[in-house]
Amino acid sequence: MKKQKGISYKTKGWMIVLLLPITITIYILAIIGWQQLVKIPVVQEWAEIINSSTAKLDVPTEYIELYKKAEDNYGVPWTLLAAHHRIETRFSTMDPLLSPAGAEGHLQFMPCTFVGWSHPSCGGLGKGDIPEKDKISPAIIEQYGGYGVDANNDGKADPYDLEDAIFSAANYLAASGAADGEIEKAVFNYNHSEKYVEDVLHFYHLYESQVKNLQAAAYSSQ
Repeated sequence: MKKQKGISYKTKGWMIVLLLPITITIYILAIIGWQQLVKIPVVQEWAEIINSSTAKLDVPTEYIELYKKAEDNYGVPWTLLAAHHRIETRFSTMDPLLSPAGAEGHLQFMPCTFVGWSHPSCGGLGKGDIPEKDKISPAIIEQYGGYGVDANNDGKADPYDLEDAIFSAANYLAASGAADGEIEKAVFNYNHSEKYVEDVLHFYHLYESQVKNLQAAAYSSQ
C-alpha cells in the first residue's frame, strides 16, 4: 500500500499567496458592510443598547450632587464642571492643592480671579499679594469683583472648600459664556491654553456620552 503524499511546503506557500488577497478583500467588504449596516435606525438602536449596558460614568459619585447643584444655580453643565475638576486636580487628589504658579484649591483659581482683578495688588499672572483673610472674604470679593462664592453660607468663600470651589468655577464659567452654550470660549477663558481646552473638552464630551448611554440603558430596561 502506497503512502499518500501530503501537500508540499511549496504548494502551501502558493495557496497562502493566492488566498491572502481574497482574505483581505473579504475583510474590507465586511468593514464597509458594517459601516452601511449601522446607518439603519434599528441597528443603531441595537448597537447603542449594547454600548449602554457596559457604560460606566468615570466621575466620583460623591461629587456629582455638588456639580448638579452648581448647574442649577449657574446653568453650566455639571459634566463640564466635572471635566474641569478632573483636569485641574484629578478630582482633588493632587497634593498639595497649590500650583507652582500660585493657583489655589480644588479648581485651581488664581487669587486675583477669585478675589477680583481690581484688587490693588493684582497684575501679571494673577497671584497678587492679597492677605489670607481677604482671600476668603465675601465682602472683599464683592468689592473687587471676583468670582469666589460662599456656596455653603459659612461666611467664607474658600477655594480650598470643595463646595465653594465648584460654585466659584461655575460662576466664572457662566460669566465666560458656558451658560449660554459657548463652552469652548468659556474653557479657554478659564485657562488660555489650546491644550487645556482640548483636554477639558475631551472629558466633557466623554462624560456627556457616558451619561447619555446610562440613561439609554436605564430606559431600555424599563
